[in-house]
Amino acid sequence: MVWQTKYTLYSLGVALLLVLLILWSGRSETQDASGTREPVHLISVEQMALDVTVEAAGSLKARDQVVIFNTLEGKTTILSLVEEGTTVAKGDKLIELDASTLQDRLVDQQITVQNAEASFVQARENYEVVKNQSKSDVEDARLAVTYAEDDLRKYEQGEFPNEKKQLQSQIAVNEEELRRAEEKFEWSKVLFDEKFISQTELQADELAAQKARIDLELSRSDFDLLLKFSHVRRLTELHAEVDKTRMALERIRRRAKADVVQAEADFNAKEALLTREKARLEKTRDELGKTVLVAPQDGVVVYATSHSRSWRSNTEPLAAGQEVLERQELIYLPSSGSMVAESQIHESNLEKVKLGQEARVYVDSMPGKSFHAVVKSVALFPDATSSWLNPDLKLYRTELELQEHDDGLRSGMNCRIEIDVAHLEQVVAIPVQAVVLEGGHRYVYLQKNGRLRRQEVTLGLSNESFVEITEGLKAGDRIQLNPPLTSMGG
Repeated sequence: MVWQTKYTLYSLGVALLLVLLILWSGRSETQDASGTREPVHLISVEQMALDVTVEAAGSLKARDQVVIFNTLEGKTTILSLVEEGTTVAKGDKLIELDASTLQDRLVDQQITVQNAEASFVQARENYEVVKNQSKSDVEDARLAVTYAEDDLRKYEQGEFPNEKKQLQSQIAVNEEELRRAEEKFEWSKVLFDEKFISQTELQADELAAQKARIDLELSRSDFDLLLKFSHVRRLTELHAEVDKTRMALERIRRRAKADVVQAEADFNAKEALLTREKARLEKTRDELGKTVLVAPQDGVVVYATSHSRSWRSNTEPLAAGQEVLERQELIYLPSSGSMVAESQIHESNLEKVKLGQEARVYVDSMPGKSFHAVVKSVALFPDATSSWLNPDLKLYRTELELQEHDDGLRSGMNCRIEIDVAHLEQVVAIPVQAVVLEGGHRYVYLQKNGRLRRQEVTLGLSNESFVEITEGLKAGDRIQLNPPLTSMGG
């Protein structure tokens, strides 16, 4: 609401009448410094009682009232609302907002939640499967390493020594057989020379000796092959198998860990997604609940648009079919009979207004009647709306609590306030229009010896009509009520 400073007709009439009387009584002609004669209006400076007040326009509102806001996000449309001025009880429906979009959103969100739950269950089961499979793969790889190490130890400590001993034993047997075959062959040659055996028997013994010699050479050759080639190759293969299975174990461990981490991340993501979608579902349900606004207490319905006007000139009264915004004030429910006058004080009067000052409130609809009030609050910063409309205009929101009550008072009524700043007894005071501001100094035009001369003065307190003079004038001085626009000599 943009507050505009105004005055009642009777105060304007009194001030105008006073000015006319002064002008009439002091009308004369005096020669100025340039030598031309211009009509001037002179008045005598007098001592008087001066009531210093600050006046401003305002409106009434309940001191204690509940504000009903639109808490839905974005814009929404009013479907129905209770009539202004209706007395409602706690729990009565005040406003119903359009819920069609939210109902569609609720159905869509329910489907989204079901899909999220299915994805969550699948991710959870997959996570367990991956953990079990990874554990199984690691155990298999660990067994493979164990078997490879066992094979290596079995060969080094069993197979190779046994095979070596067998070959060594075979060599020893073949050596003994060769010795016997050679001895037999030598004896057979003696017997053959003595004609005890035949040529055939001698040749047979010779062949037996040759065969024993060849068998010995073969067994020795097998032993050399075992030591130089077979053993080395087999040992290399077994060591390689151990290394391979160990590397496979490490690879499977890493892959299993990565699979588990990936499955866990997917599970956590699906769980977070499900939580978020459930929260959205609950939010949508909560938003649906906000489409019906009920009275939190007993009271009389006052539309917010009736109590305060926006700076937008096209603001319409609250009605069905109207679009409203989030956090927009819709309805006021006064909770007590006490009233507050809300106004805005111009920055020029800000220093005069203090908390606890007495004031009078004049309600436009109750002419001739005033209500005693007390200043309860003065804003620290100027009103943003008035500053936006006019950067040079600084108005400060001020609230005054009425100390009296009347059943005829209603929220939103226009009023005028008069704040008592001070009551001065027998001070030198002159009309405010007699003072001229020039170069940061205050001047009046004082008559001396039939001529008007500029006289600097020091000002004290003032009201809308008179200002106190603390230095520069005394009672009985004659000054010009309508000072000239151009400077005169001092």
